[in-house]
Amino acid sequence: MIIGKVTGSIVSTRKQENLVGNKFMIVEPISIMDGSHNQVVAIDNIGAGIGEYVLVAQGSAARIGCGLNDSPIDAAIVGIIDDIGKLGK
Repeated sequence: MIIGKVTGSIVSTRKQENLVGNKFMIVEPISIMDGSHNQVVAIDNIGAGIGEYVLVAQGSAARIGCGLNDSPIDAAIVGIIDDIGKLGK
């Protein structure tokens, strides 16, 4: 699981059937977690907003975490962080 900041959203009108009705967000891992500025696209079923810090599950944990076991999901926002503490510096 990684901690990241939501930096944007993606609109996809055509997608795999299991993904219809889901929102996609761009998440940038915080530098202390990743050491780079790579971004991931994560499915968002909890309503995160741009600028919020979030917990992101990846791989099979992402599919299981959002109840879409048969969907092509590699990353999912599974929590919104209330207080990032020292990690955000």
